[in-house]
Amino acid sequence: MQKLDYQPDQCESLFRQKAAGAFDLLRSLCPPTPQHHASIASGYRLRAEFRIWHDGNDLHYVMFPPGEPRNPHVIDEFPIAAPRITNAMTPLRERLQRSTELRRKLFQVEFLSTLSGELLITLIYHRPLDDTWRANAQALSESLSCKIIGRSRKQKLVLDTDWVEEVIEVGGREYRYRQPEQCFTQPNGFINQKMMTWLLEQCATTNHDLLELYCGIGNFTLPLSHQFRNVLATELSKAGTAAARWNVETNRTTNIELARLSAEEMTAAMAGERPFRRLADLKQPLGQYQFDTLLVDPPRAGLDEATLRLASTFKRVLYISCSPETLSPNLATLSATHDIQSLAFFDQFPYTHHLESGVVLTRKAT
Repeated sequence: MQKLDYQPDQCESLFRQKAAGAFDLLRSLCPPTPQHHASIASGYRLRAEFRIWHDGNDLHYVMFPPGEPRNPHVIDEFPIAAPRITNAMTPLRERLQRSTELRRKLFQVEFLSTLSGELLITLIYHRPLDDTWRANAQALSESLSCKIIGRSRKQKLVLDTDWVEEVIEVGGREYRYRQPEQCFTQPNGFINQKMMTWLLEQCATTNHDLLELYCGIGNFTLPLSHQFRNVLATELSKAGTAAARWNVETNRTTNIELARLSAEEMTAAMAGERPFRRLADLKQPLGQYQFDTLLVDPPRAGLDEATLRLASTFKRVLYISCSPETLSPNLATLSATHDIQSLAFFDQFPYTHHLESGVVLTRKAT
C-alpha cells in the first residue's frame, strides 16, 4: 500500500474531478447523465497493509511513495481505515515491540475488517514460525480480541479461522458473507452497499436467467439472485469459489449455481467450443439456461475480445469496472450492438485516481 494524500475537506470535490475525467473518456458514446456516489471521508477502508520498519528495538508501520521503495514514510495514524483497524494499530505495535518473539523478522502486517466489527490480522515474517510464536500470538489475539494468522515462506499458521464474517443489508434483506484472508473483497464497505443497491435498482424481476463472470465470493450474486429465475456465477479463484458456496448455502439461496471457471473458459463453454467437467454437476445443462442478462466485474485489464463477443449476444449487460481507461474501449466495442442505458460512478478509493464505474447496456433494436 502506498502513502495516501489525505484531504478530508476535499474528498467530494476530488471525486467529482476524477468522475468528470472518466465521463470525458465516454463522452463520444453518448452516455446518460451519470449518478455520483461519494464515499465518507474517513473510516471507510476495511483492508489495509503496512510494511514494518525496524529501528533497533522499535518498529513502525510504513508506506512508500510511488517509485520510491527505499523512502519509507512512517504511519502513526491511518484515518481512512475502519475504526476496528485504527483502534488496533497502536496497541498492536506496542505489543509487537514488547515481544522479541513476535517482532523478530516481522516484515508486513495486513488488516481485514468488516462493517459488522470483526478483525483479522496477518503477520508476515522472513523466518519460520513455531510453537513459541503460536503461544505469543495467541496471547496477542486475546488481548486485541481479534483473529491472528502467521505467514512465512511456505507456512501459514491459523489461530482461529482464516476468514471474517460480514453482514450487509441491501434492499431490506441481510446477507452474511464469509470473507477469506487474501481473497478479494470490496475494500470500501459503504460504497459496496451503494453499488449493490444501484445494481438492484437496475434489475426488475424477470423469469429469465443471469450469467455472472468474476463473481468472487458472491458479493453481488446474492442480492441479485432475487431478481432472476436462476443465476449461474463463475469465479476462477479456488478460495473465492469455496467462500461463494458457503455464502450461498448460509443465506439459503436455492437458485444460484457456481462454477470454478475463468471468464475465458466460460466464454468457450457458452460457444460450445469444448466441454468442462466443472459444469457437469449443474442442476440443469448449460443449454437449458435462458440467459438475457450478463454481469461482469473484471480486473483492471477489462474484458478480453472473446468475452466482449459473448457480451454482445446478451439483451442486457451489467458492467462493473475499476478502470475507466479499460472500460472506455470495452464500451466502444459494445457500442456496435448496445446502448448505454445507465451510468454511475462510485468513489471506492477516495484520494486516489482510482474510480469504480457501473454501466448498464441494452441491446439495440434490430
